[in-house]
Amino acid sequence: MKRIFRFPLKQNIGAKAAPTVVEGDKIVRGQLIASVGESELGANLFSSVSGSVTGIDENEIRVQADEVQPAEYRKLSGSDPLELIREAGIVGLGGAGFPAYYKLKAPFKTDGIVIVNAAECEPILGHNIAAIEKNPQKLIRGLQIVMDIVHSSKGVVAIKEVHSQAVEKLRETLDDDRIRIALLPDMYPMGEERAVIREVTGTLLGVDTLPLDADAIVVNTETACRIEEAVDSKKPLIEKDMTVAGKLRGNTDLIRIFENVPIGMSVRDVFDMAGGLADEYGEIIMGGPFTGKRVQLDDPVIKTTGGLIAAECFMKGPEKLGLLVCACGAGRERLEEIAKSMGSEAAGVEYCKQAHRVKNSLKCENPGKCPGQVQKVMALKKAGAQALLISNCTDCTNTVMSCAPKLGLPVYHCTDGALRAVNHKLIRKIHT
Repeated sequence: MKRIFRFPLKQNIGAKAAPTVVEGDKIVRGQLIASVGESELGANLFSSVSGSVTGIDENEIRVQADEVQPAEYRKLSGSDPLELIREAGIVGLGGAGFPAYYKLKAPFKTDGIVIVNAAECEPILGHNIAAIEKNPQKLIRGLQIVMDIVHSSKGVVAIKEVHSQAVEKLRETLDDDRIRIALLPDMYPMGEERAVIREVTGTLLGVDTLPLDADAIVVNTETACRIEEAVDSKKPLIEKDMTVAGKLRGNTDLIRIFENVPIGMSVRDVFDMAGGLADEYGEIIMGGPFTGKRVQLDDPVIKTTGGLIAAECFMKGPEKLGLLVCACGAGRERLEEIAKSMGSEAAGVEYCKQAHRVKNSLKCENPGKCPGQVQKVMALKKAGAQALLISNCTDCTNTVMSCAPKLGLPVYHCTDGALRAVNHKLIRKIHT
């Protein structure tokens, strides 16, 4: 049976791509199927498979893949590195999806610093660290390309110290005096962009400022590696590394790493690659346990897909749950979704005192460093909460756990289902 691949026309921040093919077209792997203008904030879209275009609507292009797929791909036509990045359709692959070309075309005020965010911040996810362990030179080369584009003499690979094998591989490979390794603590959200800049440079940016205000550019590990492919091999962005985990059939290998999964492949087919889903699971999460979203099996892998997790079946919650929203984790809508799946009603909603709304999202004033949550917990207790459902970072959760149990409030975390599915320790109180 030939597989259908679905390519949403909007997979990134910015404009939706416009189809460059029509229904019935025969296409090849690596062919441009939707584009944005050179002056638009957006990203081109390429087919990850050879096959036939079977449908186009305002939201997506559908391609029926040929039974036999070639290893080769249609190469990019450009020659200038920055132009190749734009042509390739590369976006931030850590989840944000900001078009890489636009990030790199903005000049520094002075000689700035380029930071590779190799924190692998979310629990369970491990594909970025696996890529470094397998081929550290690819990451370093991608960083060097970015440094050359933006005329920077300073590069940093920011990585958690706990990833000792990857750190050692980088140290063995690194032979560029312009680049250093910065070790990060093993806490969430050390991979948040402003947290990385704070840890590397000592500068804490405001919630409404950009890295360029600190003369810094931050790129994700896989983004740097795909930049290397675009520039050195003229390969468009057609594949995605990812972690597949959770309630898998057989329960022998609960976390699996896959390289070069074709963009557009269905979630169902990805789980089949991992051996198939267990008979019972709670939900499918695309992304990480903290910030991922619920998806369905027929949904496609997109450019920003970093993980697919089949979570544990939902625990039965109390009648009334108090929701505590953290800017570093699941938002209000996601917590409400989880509460409903637990059979609970929201008694009230409170926001971490460091959470500030910037446009359509929440930003943390100082990611990973919490001033305390007692007032918020007491407000939810007063609103009638019988327990709490929270999305807080490591430090914020620690402060919640210092007061909620004393008030008779059990605590659930947005990551519980994912972490239980892989037998990981739950996010609760830090024991020192």
